Amino acid sequence: MAYSNSELLHTMSANPWFAALSPPERKAMLSAADRHWLGAREMLYRKGDTTGALVGVVSGSLKISTLGEDGREAILSFMEAGNWFGESTLIDRLPRPHDVTALCSSEVLLINPVAFERLMQRASFARAIAALLCSRVRVLYTLVEDAMLRSTSTRIARRLLALSRGDATEATDARHSVAVSQEALAMMLGITRQTLSKELKVLARNGVVAPGYARIDIVWPAELERLAALG
Repeated sequence: MAYSNSELLHTMSANPWFAALSPPERKAMLSAADRHWLGAREMLYRKGDTTGALVGVVSGSLKISTLGEDGREAILSFMEAGNWFGESTLIDRLPRPHDVTALCSSEVLLINPVAFERLMQRASFARAIAALLCSRVRVLYTLVEDAMLRSTSTRIARRLLALSRGDATEATDARHSVAVSQEALAMMLGITRQTLSKELKVLARNGVVAPGYARIDIVWPAELERLAALG
């Protein structure tokens, strides 16, 4: 699908971080970006790559993941329309820390290193990138805290709520259906598929969620919020 400039601006502004930028900064980013299309299961880049770009997702969904030495995959996050990522390698010039794969046909915007450096000369853009990095750190600390201190059932509730808000998007308005398979959710949580299935059955029996094919419907959001607040 081809987007006009106004449609592209509207689509990307669904992300709170991008929407908070001033109109000149948003337009400058879009003007500096090249469009790129990915097929389903096509990789945008691999862990260890030393080149790349700042990436904005226009449509579709991308999976950020990594493989362990035993070949097991850990899904770190999903990037939906409006999200920007990939800034760390452009700043520290270290290799990419993870794989990025399109889950379906997707369109992305790519801001190459030269254009990124030019944008970083703008003080307001540099501050925005710093704020984006801070949000990443907060999410990472939250995930570590969850893994160390919270029960499996609470971690599941918290992750479902995060996914309902677009995961990395952190949107204010939550969706009532999360497009994620149980296998993918188990990978995100670092637990077995069997453990997740057992916990979801309890939630379903209590009327909190309704698992379906490659999705989980949130039937009782208030109760899921309560469970997510538990230790």
